[in-house]
Amino acid sequence: MKFSEFGFDDQLMEGIDAMNYQTATPVQEQVIPAVLAGQDILVSAQTGTGKTASYLLPILHKLSIASGDDGSVKALVIVPTRELAIQIVQNLEGFSYFTPVSSIAIYGGADGNAFSKEQRALTTGADIVVCTPGRLISHLNMGYVSIKHLQFLVLDEADRMLDMGFHGDILKILSYLPPKRQNLFLTATMPPKIKELARRILHEPLEIMLSISKPPTRIKQAAFIIYQRQKNPLIAYLLRQHNFPSVLIFCSRKENVKQLVFELKQAKFAADAIHSDLEQGEREQVLSRFKHRQLPILVATDIVSRGIDIDNINLVINYDVPHDGEDYVHRIGRTARAETDGIAYTFVSETEQRKLSAIERLLGEDIPKGEVPAEFGDTPAYQPNSRRMGDPQQKGRKKPGKSKPKTGDSGEMQPQGQDNKRSKSNRRNNNKPRNAAAEGNTLAQSATDPVRTEAAPAPSQRAESLSDASAPVAADGTAPVRKKRRNKRRKPKPEAGAGNTEN
Repeated sequence: MKFSEFGFDDQLMEGIDAMNYQTATPVQEQVIPAVLAGQDILVSAQTGTGKTASYLLPILHKLSIASGDDGSVKALVIVPTRELAIQIVQNLEGFSYFTPVSSIAIYGGADGNAFSKEQRALTTGADIVVCTPGRLISHLNMGYVSIKHLQFLVLDEADRMLDMGFHGDILKILSYLPPKRQNLFLTATMPPKIKELARRILHEPLEIMLSISKPPTRIKQAAFIIYQRQKNPLIAYLLRQHNFPSVLIFCSRKENVKQLVFELKQAKFAADAIHSDLEQGEREQVLSRFKHRQLPILVATDIVSRGIDIDNINLVINYDVPHDGEDYVHRIGRTARAETDGIAYTFVSETEQRKLSAIERLLGEDIPKGEVPAEFGDTPAYQPNSRRMGDPQQKGRKKPGKSKPKTGDSGEMQPQGQDNKRSKSNRRNNNKPRNAAAEGNTLAQSATDPVRTEAAPAPSQRAESLSDASAPVAADGTAPVRKKRRNKRRKPKPEAGAGNTEN
């Protein structure tokens, strides 16, 4: 179905054409007419199906043809993360460019100047407000937000918001809203708590369940059963053998993000990171470079696993096994978007096998196991129901933590406090990026390993390092110093889309 068949306002159609949107996705074909008809909707569809445009376009149409402006907020879109808020407003600015409809993104993590700017926009009355729950409550508590004429409430990624603990915030926001409004509820999963919240908000909704949350069939999946120490060298091997133009790597911990990026740069890969220690402006710059193919490798924590609106990601790597099947689906859903193919690799250490098995049970299918090159040495067998013995190369090593009282040469007990101090120091040092040159299995060393697999194509040229992709590194090769947060933010410029490929 063509977008021209929905009967949108002419000014809105100009923006749709400028954004290169031509054919509606299945979810858009069902949601758009329902929203235009004034129905409440409950949409459950997997990532990458076009949910965002399915509610933005009919809302923009209704606001475009409405007469008069009373200076109040007309539509409220609540999302779990600032990244998703920014991306939705970027889409809004593209679609509404030729219309009189205004919009603003409101989210935390910015400085006082940003808060004041948001206050001015809310006071004068932006038509569409896209916000995170906590930031909106901060403004609502101040008493200057006019939402008495609110027409539309949208909860996007509702399941994610509940997972992040925003249930109470959502209920508080609802207490401020007028009872008569149109409610749009979008989620990727339908656990019981989501169904209960939907029953509380929606009035005789049209339920649209396109599919259960499973990875698109266009994604080629593989799980590599390896030891923890083999993860970084295997990443280097895969990147060199296949030379993917755009790679997104997810880590569960920001310490792993920092360490991996440090070693990738040491191995001359053009890589950068996104994690919670970065200022908002820095995160936006990194995302922009990755989106525009100026940065081939992005390593990130889960903060961008949902809502990221970037096309043509060739490879997604789960450095750690996600916590559950839904997170797995959302992570690998960053590739194979808009009818394209993609690859998703998951690295599974000996202690993560039970988690992978649980994901396979949820999906109702086994994830194919990737073949690890023989040059990497022994790997653990996939036995998720057995008790693991651990990495044989790690046996005999002391674990950090409490230690037994030690005796000196004279047989006297050494002060236990000194051991505790050393143990605490070791724990602190374990969180810092290490010098890649000092590691036994570093990416820099693995660069020279002549490894090969049957499935891999001919070796390609080494990734070139971008001049703006490398963080400062000391001349002696030591790790970069962690920057102090200043809470500064640079407002992103609106960018036109590349077609119907958003969430």
